Amino acid sequence: MTRTDHVSLALDWTPNTNHIGFYIARSKGFYADENLTVSVVSPHEDEYKTTPGARVADRSVDFAITPKESVVSYHTWPGASKPKIVAVATLVQKVTHAVVTLKSSGIDRPAKLDGKTYASYAARYEGRMVQELIRADGGKGDYIESVPAMLGIWNTLLKGEADATWVFMSWEGIEAARANIDLNVFAFEDFGIPLGYSPVLVAHPDLLASQPDRVRRFLAATAKGYAFAAAHPDEAAKIFVDAVAADTAHSPLPTPLDAGMVAESARFLAPMYVHEGRGVWGVMEEGVWSAFVDWLSDKGLLTPSGDVGVAIPRESVPASSLFSNEFLP
Repeated sequence: MTRTDHVSLALDWTPNTNHIGFYIARSKGFYADENLTVSVVSPHEDEYKTTPGARVADRSVDFAITPKESVVSYHTWPGASKPKIVAVATLVQKVTHAVVTLKSSGIDRPAKLDGKTYASYAARYEGRMVQELIRADGGKGDYIESVPAMLGIWNTLLKGEADATWVFMSWEGIEAARANIDLNVFAFEDFGIPLGYSPVLVAHPDLLASQPDRVRRFLAATAKGYAFAAAHPDEAAKIFVDAVAADTAHSPLPTPLDAGMVAESARFLAPMYVHEGRGVWGVMEEGVWSAFVDWLSDKGLLTPSGDVGVAIPRESVPASSLFSNEFLP
């Protein structure tokens, strides 16, 4: 009798279309085809008390979705107290996040954020990246940072409790457009900050070394889920909404999914799920990782603390150590 293996996945945010392929793969039986069962942990279940990266680090889950910056953070942490987690896939091929302000605020360029309030996730590198965004537009980078409850950050902007925050245009951006809320959008790449892939799927190096077959089976099935979403976004959106409703029945989402918004977001992301050259989900390029680490180093941010301090030599953080395409189909 063939053994069925279990895989656990921690999300970086409440379920959204960045995650659609995992739910499709489970609902369509792609994981079952690989003799896998998959459970998903949403951060709303513990009010984001534990980050997804920390869940992978302590091996309480097998995989997690994190910002790319988290991978760099784990590779530059002082001492050997934290594992060097590895990105094994990117969820989307293009950057869809940005810092935004309300159009009505008149803050129509990053330089005008000097003296304004930015609602922060308190993530490593985040504050300095926002500061460099402002400076790249000619500002001083002197803004006020507030740290609201994690899952309510978007609402602080809508309520006027903050002047700016970091969002995914594929999610909050679409929500704003559907509500006729006009935004000023400051994309990092437009100001010379090469963010690249984010979010990414990460794993503990020990899992990759000890159970490569289970990793490959999980990624193969997940890739099929994202391929389905790329080819059939409307159908994928319906499957996703139903799957999330079933998955969160025991712990309802703070805000229920809106089927129309999910469908619009799925159509927005459909062209971004699959790598154009290789025609498969998840593939990453070393040059994209290198460009980001180069930028951190150039700005003095490649330090043990993630802030200005004693710089880590650039060559001690090779991009090839941060990610792997080895386990993708």
